[in-house]
Amino acid sequence: MRLICYPTGDRRPDIRCAPVERRWMNASFAHRCLPLNIANSFGWQILNPVPFIAVWGGGEDRRSVQIVPVAQEGEVLQLTASSHFGSGILTFSTEALFRTDPGYDLWVTGPLNEFKQGIQPLTGIVEADWLPFTFTMNWKFTDANVQIEFDRGEPFCTIFAVPRGLTEEVEPSYADLADDPVLEGQYRAWRGSRDKFNAELEIAGSDARQIQWQKHYFKGTDMKGNKIAEHRTRLRQSDFR
Repeated sequence: MRLICYPTGDRRPDIRCAPVERRWMNASFAHRCLPLNIANSFGWQILNPVPFIAVWGGGEDRRSVQIVPVAQEGEVLQLTASSHFGSGILTFSTEALFRTDPGYDLWVTGPLNEFKQGIQPLTGIVEADWLPFTFTMNWKFTDANVQIEFDRGEPFCTIFAVPRGLTEEVEPSYADLADDPVLEGQYRAWRGSRDKFNAELEIAGSDARQIQWQKHYFKGTDMKGNKIAEHRTRLRQSDFR
């Protein structure tokens, strides 16, 4: 599946594979959570080329958002961020036209599992297999009169391709766990093991204290130690080139 970036300006967008690292996770046990790690590194990030500070005054008109570039002495900067829509929206130009293969949409959102106080990334689905024009990445201020900083090289957008109509093909339903005895047995075994492990974490010198956390999902094994062949512990995505 191809994902092509056609630059539309004088500079080529700086795009990287999303990294697994998050600073806030280093201070907690969150880095042990494989679903978080996979999501962190899912897709590609577009990086901000011009550092700036933005403040929303609380109004609905476009002038209520003020954006000031942070330039070094003698540096001339061309912002990619603007106040285009009003309503406390900060808009980034991607400076590119993206094209996917037929039948694939582009999921456009902010950096996954990253947070900024006072502002929230919006998410859009773009039919990038046919559109001959660009899209913008938008953030919504949640707090007025709070300075928001975007550094040079900081990601402001994450993109990844998804098959069009995928969710519409899904047939969701409820079922009783007892209807699948094998699955129910596997769940009961895991539940009992987890409850026992958590109880032992409170006991000094216990095996649970030494192990610190159970690694069944991280290693991709069931409760009997059988490995799941399709299990992934990392993504192997290609860089734009």
